[in-house]
Amino acid sequence: MMKSQSSIPHKHAGGCHCGNIRVVIELPNAPSETALRACGCSFCRTHGVRVVSDSSGAFKMWAQDWSSVTRYRFGTGTADFMLCTRCGTYVAAVAQTSSGLKAVANVNSLNDRALFTAEPAIMNFDGETVEQRLARHAATWMPAILHE
Repeated sequence: MMKSQSSIPHKHAGGCHCGNIRVVIELPNAPSETALRACGCSFCRTHGVRVVSDSSGAFKMWAQDWSSVTRYRFGTGTADFMLCTRCGTYVAAVAQTSSGLKAVANVNSLNDRALFTAEPAIMNFDGETVEQRLARHAATWMPAILHE
């Protein structure tokens, strides 16, 4: 029996500019049908971030040299923003939640970034408690694996 198109995962590869960090994400929908978000925080605005996440998707990350990967935390400290210290690229944010490690991916670090054509919804998470933020990450971010 053939799978329906929506049940076939769409794989997208990418990483940082220098090649130290590599990522692969799987999403249930085609890039043109995938919702994007742009966080309104100063970090994301400064980096021009467009993120993608789908709780039924998957995120995997590798690094040639993990000592050149910075886990930057700010604000509530509930997520690690994964940055390459060699080239400065922000590739993803990961958070440990009650349902395991979860991630959002920076679409701009994907090889096929131009296929993600939706206008990002501007999000404002100010006022969330730590518990609310972690619950949102657990419910809406992708299951993640870091190959360390």
